[in-house]
Amino acid sequence: MAKVPAAAVAAGGLIGGYGVARWTKKRQLGGVVLAAAGATATQQWRRQAGGKAAGALTVAYVAAFAGSHPLAKKVGAWPSVFGVAGAVALASWAVADRRA
Repeated sequence: MAKVPAAAVAAGGLIGGYGVARWTKKRQLGGVVLAAAGATATQQWRRQAGGKAAGALTVAYVAAFAGSHPLAKKVGAWPSVFGVAGAVALASWAVADRRA
């Protein structure tokens, strides 16, 4: 079975979490998706790049989630989510995925 890159897991968590929250109108359900993907990505980051890198990427993941809210007021919800997901995916690839 092919391994899914941590960059895709993290970006998918941000996009999927928002999508689930929006379409079900249950923010908690979106939070479950966001948290599950974040935990999975963190484990991959730790295996691929070590604890410090995993910690930094996890902080970036949470900051992207938090930062998407004010950004959405300027550019719209979906563009904001796609933007922060892309930024986290790029950081993940640069720090962890390209080593694997």
